[in-house]
Amino acid sequence: MRVKAIKPSMREKKRYIAFEVLSDKLVSREQAMKEIKETMARFIGELGMAKAGIIFLPDWDKNKGVFRVGNKYVDQAKAALALVKQINNNSVIIKSVGVSGILKKSRSKIGGIGTSVPGLPSKKTKLNSGG
Repeated sequence: MRVKAIKPSMREKKRYIAFEVLSDKLVSREQAMKEIKETMARFIGELGMAKAGIIFLPDWDKNKGVFRVGNKYVDQAKAALALVKQINNNSVIIKSVGVSGILKKSRSKIGGIGTSVPGLPSKKTKLNSGG
């Protein structure tokens, strides 16, 4: 017996938060991710993090990145970003650049890194109309 798929209206909706680390020095993705996760764990707790479904995406360029979070936890995630004060003993400010439900749009908010999606034609590419 097959298990029925979940209807789209029943799925947990996700949001992508684009953020920027303001610092005098470049910060690695791993350092930023570690500090943000620790701050979020202190702020919303482990259970809250599990419910929020926070996943950091591999997009990282010049202290800018994107992570995914459940739509009900966007405000808590943004508040936790504001609580990060230091990364690797460097004082930092983490600014939320924008929130979107579409990954491509969120990537474009942080400077266009990875805006082209592999396997999909770009807007400049004309599709063959079959004739």
